[in-house]
Amino acid sequence: MKTAVSEIEQLNIPGFTTLSGACQDIQLSYQVFGPALNTAPIVLVNHALTGNSNVAGEDGWWTSLVGKDKCIDTQKYTVLAFNIPGNVYDGFVIDNYKDFVAGDIAQIFLQALAILKVKKLYAIIGGSLGGGIAWEMAALDPEITTHLIPVASDWKSTDWLIANCQIQEQFLTNSKQPVHDARMHAMLCYRTPESFKERFQRSTNQDLQVFNVESWLLHHGRKLQERFQLSAYKLTNQLLKTIDINRNGKEAFEKLQRSQTNIHIIGVDSDLFFSASENKETHKQMAQARSNVTYGEIKSLHGHDAFLIEFRQMEQLLEGIFDPEKAAKRYKILKFGGTSLANGEGIERVLEIIASKVQEGEKIVVVVSAREMATDQLDAILEKAARGMDYIKEFEAFEKYQRHSYKNVDLSDEFRELVQLLEGVALLGDYSPKIRDQVLAIGELISTKLITKLLIGKGIQAQLADSRQLIITDNTFGDAKLLEEISRERSGSFFRELDASVIPVIPGFIGGTEAGETTTLGRNGSNYTAALLA
Repeated sequence: MKTAVSEIEQLNIPGFTTLSGACQDIQLSYQVFGPALNTAPIVLVNHALTGNSNVAGEDGWWTSLVGKDKCIDTQKYTVLAFNIPGNVYDGFVIDNYKDFVAGDIAQIFLQALAILKVKKLYAIIGGSLGGGIAWEMAALDPEITTHLIPVASDWKSTDWLIANCQIQEQFLTNSKQPVHDARMHAMLCYRTPESFKERFQRSTNQDLQVFNVESWLLHHGRKLQERFQLSAYKLTNQLLKTIDINRNGKEAFEKLQRSQTNIHIIGVDSDLFFSASENKETHKQMAQARSNVTYGEIKSLHGHDAFLIEFRQMEQLLEGIFDPEKAAKRYKILKFGGTSLANGEGIERVLEIIASKVQEGEKIVVVVSAREMATDQLDAILEKAARGMDYIKEFEAFEKYQRHSYKNVDLSDEFRELVQLLEGVALLGDYSPKIRDQVLAIGELISTKLITKLLIGKGIQAQLADSRQLIITDNTFGDAKLLEEISRERSGSFFRELDASVIPVIPGFIGGTEAGETTTLGRNGSNYTAALLA
């Protein structure tokens, strides 16, 4: 296979118009590592604030992850990296930095892909600012990539990040040593107090008569000043501050939710720039609409820069995407919504899909929602019971539909519990969020038992796995919050002990507290369940 060299190449985009209306010619440079473009799956790597296109090789900034026999193997993948125009790595300068936002760079990169005749990427991966530009690219063209991998980043700049960028702007505008001093300040945000404590221990440099932490900061300021121009720093700081795929409304986020792109969010538990809590919120928002989104987390005391330091953890988080053999060993999540589980052709089609996957030898986990409009129906019945209204007719219609003609599936326990709950609510004339969760959960429990029994009837070794034992939450009934550590332990233990020939069928939407109480994960919680198990 022909291999391209990693020399800097250039293309031009004349008359590019920014979102602010400014028009100018753009000179864009890039490097290619591994097979020539369009001869192998292409991975686009977006660099961070002060980075460049030199991703791999002896002096590459991500050479621990990208290269021959590395996680992103340049024998299997073509790695493409653009320079953010104006980063001056190629000599091209942008002085009117205020005219640009992160979305402009995303548009430039997409236009460059079209010029290079790249119609589809295997993956876009980027850390920090590079991850933000990756989000922006996917929002502009939701089908441009099979995998979107934003690392230590998010789809928007947070208030905290914007505030830090404003301080950076003040250094860059007013300091006598702008690049030097801005870099010193930035290093405080790239790392953490714990990281500094572990490294320096209040030690001193006897020769310079300063604390080693001071010497280290001065060193980083001096090193960046030697290699990075002021205009480039002003531009990339402006881009970092302006990441926002929803700048023109929520449509971009919603389009991405509906896309087929596999989104793999990687956060850092100690990140002060793009916090893990923000990443988890993004994951939940995405996961409530789709199941092909995952969240992985780097555990490190080094803060934002951990994605450049914790290479082994990065490899573990990425290997399922870039190593086909390891990916094949992982479970594939099949999630079925309420409409697809409707009586008749709907449920039969679901059983056929599962059976075909089993026959093909795929390792699958089945996650199911309540059937048809069960959740809404249960909510309405519960409300009638609380108001002292006659709910028996609606209850009987619900029971008739759920039982249908499945005579061999015993649902008596589920309906007995539902009757008891509704009678209690009718007696009290009210219900708590906890009781509501118990009532709504029955829709998923019925669906799970039914699908499990029907699969067994078709000769498939299916096993009902109660998500209340796997997805452990707090007791915020109605919109419970995941307890990550114990959920990871429970789920991991379950899948490790699961016989390889068994197909687990798991109810979506519901979890459980450590005390064994039933909780729900909010609307569209079944998608969230599938994403958590992915």
